Amino acid sequence: MKEAAATEVKNKFGQILETVVSEPVTIEKKGRPVAVIVSISEYQRLTELEDRYWGERAQRALEGGLLSEDDTKNWLRGKLDAKVAGE
Repeated sequence: MKEAAATEVKNKFGQILETVVSEPVTIEKKGRPVAVIVSISEYQRLTELEDRYWGERAQRALEGGLLSEDDTKNWLRGKLDAKVAGE
């Protein structure tokens, strides 16, 4: 995976876009990784994997019985807490 400083990405955006067709690019700011740019095909592949994962989880939940009300609240609370922490 290629790494590039944020200023390099800003100055060479067209070249970076060409690079992501063949490999992801990690963008660093002040020496620490802050983002990754991937091609649209890689993004679609990852989205399909995630959809398949959640579809399989839903199918297993249906086959094994639905979550209790408390389990559902705990799961939702965890998702909301993770979203707030990620913002």
